[in-house]
Amino acid sequence: MAPRCTVPVAERSFVWRKLLHPSLLGSAGLIAAIVLEIAVFSLLQPRFLSLATFTAVINQIPALTVVAVGMTLVLISGGIDLSVGSLLALTGSIVGILMVDYHWGPATSALVAVTIAAICGIANGAMVVALKLPSFIVTLGTLQIARGICYVITASRTKYIGSAVEPIAAKIGWLGMSPAFLFAVLTVIVGQFVLSRTVFGRYCVAIGNNETAVRLSGIDPRWTRMVTFALCGFLAGAAGVIETSRLGSSDPNGGSRMELDAIAAAVIGGTSLSGGRGSVVSTFLGVLIIAVLKTGLIQTGAGDGTKLMITGLVTVIAVAADSIRSNITRRSL
Repeated sequence: MAPRCTVPVAERSFVWRKLLHPSLLGSAGLIAAIVLEIAVFSLLQPRFLSLATFTAVINQIPALTVVAVGMTLVLISGGIDLSVGSLLALTGSIVGILMVDYHWGPATSALVAVTIAAICGIANGAMVVALKLPSFIVTLGTLQIARGICYVITASRTKYIGSAVEPIAAKIGWLGMSPAFLFAVLTVIVGQFVLSRTVFGRYCVAIGNNETAVRLSGIDPRWTRMVTFALCGFLAGAAGVIETSRLGSSDPNGGSRMELDAIAAAVIGGTSLSGGRGSVVSTFLGVLIIAVLKTGLIQTGAGDGTKLMITGLVTVIAVAADSIRSNITRRSL
């Protein structure tokens, strides 16, 4: 009789600890929430479960996904950036002016616009770090400044660009994925790698947990915080190009409430508003939860007011869950 192969108790315990790791459980919970949404909306509207719906969802999320990645990095490091929606609109406005009024090419226009958005992000970081101002107040101010600049340089009018920028958001393949969606997925992959596999990412988490301890250990947290705001501005600019491509025009009112959706996606994904905890992949799942929810509500005939109320309720529940989780963690220490 052949000897029976047994797995040591210690090894089995290690495997179970891996399977029950909070990050894996959190991701599983988010995926379960998406599946539940799909099941509910499929019962309410049989046409919901279709390739057309799948295509609609994946092509409406690239801009929000890219912005949410930057927001996640800022939140994890203990800050917040409320200016991303206005920077998205500013980027689109600049692209529209350069292409329509000055006849620049799309690549050059996009490069200039995204660079300006990144500089705005650096300015946010500089004011937060050098002047020791709360990031909420700083970015609330730059939100209004950037939006005001949009209105001034466009005379509050939409610039219709046309087909020159549309290839970025054009559907390719039988699944209808766009280059913008593929770029968003790549951004998520790179963002997660940076956060979990680089020194910069570990510094972000450490600063969000205890900035004073980081400083006392001989690490200067200022440059890390500056870089997070710069990346957030850069990604908001990239999202502005994506949104301009999707619409075929630049709208000075674009990106309205984008900062709230990005924060909601990050918090739903488990990122702590107090810093020190979060995942880019989980934020992406949070974006999917919001996108599926909005698409399902539209297909079931819900009005704009109902959509806002339900999305807000989901966000409040996510924030409450984050607060409860933080309290439990503090009590266990």
